[in-house]
Amino acid sequence: MACPYPFGRLPHLAGFAGLAGVSIMATRVTTVAFEGVEARRVDVQVQISAGLPKLTIVGLPDKAVAESRERVHAALTAIGLGLPPRRITINLAPADLPKEGSHYDLPIALCLMAAMGAIEERALSGYTILGELALDGSISRVAGVLPAAMAANMMDYGLICPRECGGEAAWADPDLDIVAAGDLLALVNHFKGAALLARPRPEIASAGGNVADLADIRGQETARRALEIAAAGGHNLLMAGPPGAGKTMLAERLPGILPPMTPAELLEVAMIRSVSGHIDNGRLSSARPFRNPHHSASMAAMVGGGLRVRPGEVSLAHHGVLFLDELPEFQPQVLDSLRQPLETGETVIARANHHVRYPARFQLVAAMNPCRCGMAGEPGHTCRRGERCASDYQARLSGPLLDRIDIHLDMPAVTAADMLLPASGDRSATVATRVAAARRLQRERFSAAGLPAHMTNAACPASLLEQVAMPEGEALSLLRQAAEAMQLSARGFHRVLRVARTLADLEASPAIGRVHVAEALSYRQMAGRGRMAA
Repeated sequence: MACPYPFGRLPHLAGFAGLAGVSIMATRVTTVAFEGVEARRVDVQVQISAGLPKLTIVGLPDKAVAESRERVHAALTAIGLGLPPRRITINLAPADLPKEGSHYDLPIALCLMAAMGAIEERALSGYTILGELALDGSISRVAGVLPAAMAANMMDYGLICPRECGGEAAWADPDLDIVAAGDLLALVNHFKGAALLARPRPEIASAGGNVADLADIRGQETARRALEIAAAGGHNLLMAGPPGAGKTMLAERLPGILPPMTPAELLEVAMIRSVSGHIDNGRLSSARPFRNPHHSASMAAMVGGGLRVRPGEVSLAHHGVLFLDELPEFQPQVLDSLRQPLETGETVIARANHHVRYPARFQLVAAMNPCRCGMAGEPGHTCRRGERCASDYQARLSGPLLDRIDIHLDMPAVTAADMLLPASGDRSATVATRVAAARRLQRERFSAAGLPAHMTNAACPASLLEQVAMPEGEALSLLRQAAEAMQLSARGFHRVLRVARTLADLEASPAIGRVHVAEALSYRQMAGRGRMAA
């Protein structure tokens, strides 16, 4: 039977194709969605068709994305561009990927402007776009510009971003085409050639304030020694002592003796800071992170999570220091959630439809009082609760967590006589020189084994550890006897080897001697008491 309509065209489509000023083709621009520190490509598609005036956004948008239609409408009106009285459909593809955040405002607005002919679509086709719009048409800063710039560079695209984030994006690649604009009119003038925008330059934030120095510490020579060992090998450190012993002062001075970050480390840290929105004015910081969360922090705040799966304190401390003061006051579940990132160097946040991974290779430094009253074991002090005061307080820390801490240190109280003595220890710059020399030996050792250059003794794989840190002769006999007497676990045994290897590196010794093993074992005594209390 022949088709009753010429060329097979249906009657209701014949009239639609002849509507003046109505586009039935979708205009496209590119933006990104974030999964951890990774940026995934998202296509913004706009179609203007016949129908009642309505603007619809589809493609699993969250509340912030759904509200962008109001911001986009107001911003376009502010620059004298009204939306056509047609049905406007905005699709964010792939449709099964959740879209979160306000950075979709700018790509949606530019895609609408391209569909209406205000900007040529081909001018936008080679760019990844992100930015938040204000009601007056200005473009506000957003999080995640650096990972977006890295993704754009991988796709051989340029980047359109807010002016405040231009310096951040410039770190991705010196040849990346970056258009950093302050408002929509500046973008229109740029693409029309009326006023070209200069490419932003990468900038480093200046270190502010006075840097804390180890010379400020009075007494506590053993603690200063332990801090140097922890810095040299990247070891986790737990300090226990009465109030005022100087635990917090020591922890705050650890970043000052750590070696500067390598370019690869700086970029990894900057990507995490970018996703979390912690980069100010597009300037990256060369200082190692130092995070000091309060003991009321939740599990999501510590390891990451929440509604939009943001990085937690362990990820914000990546390649830096995570300092937990008053360690037993943290919730036990929060402390035990640190066990996986301490072991693997990353945190995995599971959701019903996807998993998000954040790097979390941090150095844990913790401080605690020996008991709730804080004076257990001090000469001349008798606790009214007896021995239970210390045992109950320390039992809040699980044995598996304590087993993952390399150096356990008992710190005595600082007396008034100690405070009157002049400073006698080395300054931070002197200690940092010794730490850098030990790190250099580790870098050469692990690079020869094909491992990353920033690997430390604390993170050395167990398979390689027995090759580079196994003692011989009297040192091996001492280690064997102490392991049986102290009932060291396999993990605790490896922790002793790692600390002993660092002690040898500080002396530039290729072999681990008996004195190195003895000192490393002395830092495990408190761990054994903690397991008995738990």
